[in-house]
Amino acid sequence: MTLLHRAGHDNHFLANSLRAGKDCPAEFLIADDLTMLKRREFIATTTLAAGLSAATALSCQPAKAAIEQGRPFRYCLNTSTIRGQKLPIVEEIKLVGDAGYDGIEPWINEIDAYQQQGGSLPDLSKRIADAGLTVESAIGFAAFLVDDPAQRQKGLDEARRCMKLVKALGGSRIAAPPVGVTDRTDMNLDVLAERFAALVQVGREEGVWPQLELWGFSKTLHKLGEVAYLLAQCGDVNALALLDAYHIYKGGSEFGGLGAFAGNRMQCFHINDYPAEPPRSEIKDEHRVYPGDGICPLTEVLTILKNSGFRGAISLELFNRSYWQLPADQVVKTGLEKIKAVVAKAGL
Repeated sequence: MTLLHRAGHDNHFLANSLRAGKDCPAEFLIADDLTMLKRREFIATTTLAAGLSAATALSCQPAKAAIEQGRPFRYCLNTSTIRGQKLPIVEEIKLVGDAGYDGIEPWINEIDAYQQQGGSLPDLSKRIADAGLTVESAIGFAAFLVDDPAQRQKGLDEARRCMKLVKALGGSRIAAPPVGVTDRTDMNLDVLAERFAALVQVGREEGVWPQLELWGFSKTLHKLGEVAYLLAQCGDVNALALLDAYHIYKGGSEFGGLGAFAGNRMQCFHINDYPAEPPRSEIKDEHRVYPGDGICPLTEVLTILKNSGFRGAISLELFNRSYWQLPADQVVKTGLEKIKAVVAKAGL
């Protein structure tokens, strides 16, 4: 039993009952061991569970569909994959639903843009549900790890704002990448764990779990071991990780390291692939390709995930500029076909 498997084992039932279910490159933006739960924490946790009941009911539909079809994973699309087409989020939702995905992973600035143009969150939530989708995760960029206390508080406030948006759409998870510390090489992991714990507390209050995201290009939190350490040291059995095939490669970790994570510590995994060239030291997000079109050992990756107990969503996250030149519906449909093909190849 691995560190994280052992830490979460005694709270397995509780954890299951709760689960409802950079610095960012400018060109990606729109607008061109673990402590056990103390009694008082259990009370807070059960209160949260009650608050999540609606979201849980909603998210059970794709999960049920996946189970009925004998699938270990749900299929999701991160809207970065068609970001270059610059579609309104309502059009993205329709495309993703029509293609047959189970979920969607929007970016917070898309939701902001929708509201700024007069759209209402209840209407957007209904559109997502009507399309047969759930919000598996969302992409935000709150600077919750920085040293400056005032700036860190602003980051926590921004995270809370984003969590409220996600919850309004029926979601219960949001990305938490190392924004603001990507150039730092002197960050103490215990300090970072304390700061992540503060973010997890905000998530507990809002009913939306932050997912600590590994960024391969960052000098902080670019290794699987760093993410695992923060999850262990933050002291919350429900803390989650958000991992990504490309970022694991870019950051220099071995894919076998995924076995250190209990499946219930991940609810979303970013699936993608990458070519042999450019080399690891030079490869960038824009070089990502469809699953199966590169050299990533996805059969190994998916098998490890399944064997770890992961039964969440595999979300297609690409930033390929050539795909951005194609019709969005073509990219969305091709993406799902590619996901299904690599899952089938893995015998899952």
